[in-house]
Amino acid sequence: MGWIETPVGRVAGVSTKWTPRDKLGQTLVRMGIKRMRYTVATGLYAIGEPDFDSPVLVTANYKLSFDLLRRELAGRNLWLLVLETFGINVWCAAGKGTFGTSELVNRIRKVQLATVVKHRNVILPQLGAPGVAAHEVKKATGFRVRYGPVRAQDLPGYLDNGMKVSEESRRVRFPLRDRLVLTPVELVQAWKPSLVILLLLFVLSGLSRQGFDLHAAVSRSFAPILIYLGALLTGSLITPAFLPWIPGKAFSLKGTQLGLLWALFVSFTVASDWSGANLVALFLLAPAVAAYFAMNFTGCSTFTSLSGVKKEMRIAVPVIILSIVSGGIVLLVGSLS
Repeated sequence: MGWIETPVGRVAGVSTKWTPRDKLGQTLVRMGIKRMRYTVATGLYAIGEPDFDSPVLVTANYKLSFDLLRRELAGRNLWLLVLETFGINVWCAAGKGTFGTSELVNRIRKVQLATVVKHRNVILPQLGAPGVAAHEVKKATGFRVRYGPVRAQDLPGYLDNGMKVSEESRRVRFPLRDRLVLTPVELVQAWKPSLVILLLLFVLSGLSRQGFDLHAAVSRSFAPILIYLGALLTGSLITPAFLPWIPGKAFSLKGTQLGLLWALFVSFTVASDWSGANLVALFLLAPAVAAYFAMNFTGCSTFTSLSGVKKEMRIAVPVIILSIVSGGIVLLVGSLS
């Protein structure tokens, strides 16, 4: 998009339109492919033809955050200040401290923002607030921190309304579509360890007192593999989809409940001829595996806090491990008996 001349040198201009490459990048990153390398360079960018009076919006250097922001700003003239968050989105980076006070202060100084604009305001996304101490930024740079709406799509209204945020745009929403968009990442990340687990289940199913029996492995592995795959989908896909309506606050508890429902469904349908060991393993493994994958979704959700996640993990992880180990032992004993 060319360059904008400023008193401190040239600033790169960016388009508000997505290219096919941008769309492909979004698809790949939604699946977790090259996720941690999907970044843009830090620094100052220009949209349209900004001048000394144009607003300054602050964002993370996670390219998807950057792209979603610029797409909503068509026909406007403003500056984008990109912070170094190491490829992490605003909300997560604020929790980790990379979208934080020191980085914002350093970036304002480094791009010489006080020379580029006359005003002394920078607009941050609301979800970046936990990482930034606004009074320290003002003291160190002279720039006042203003918090815009939660979603980039509400920015045009915010800018047109004299930088006043409506109550509706302050509200953190996490609808079904947003939850489902995030599930492919969990499923893609799970496939490699899942291959190992499925192979292990196959081998365990074929063990007997006489050694390994391939025919037995083929016939017996159906039950534990079905348990695992069903619990994986229950925790990674179904739990996020029904998140607001499942009782309880802890994600592991939500996953456990749906894992039990999965176990009950299997026990009343395909498990009529299963051995007692397989049935016991079903009710030990399905809730635990579903709880584990559901708990992984806490990092994607606005339903949780950092302290809440840590507390949940301290309680849930030992229980999940105990249940999975117990289920594995039951399967092994059943195979050897």
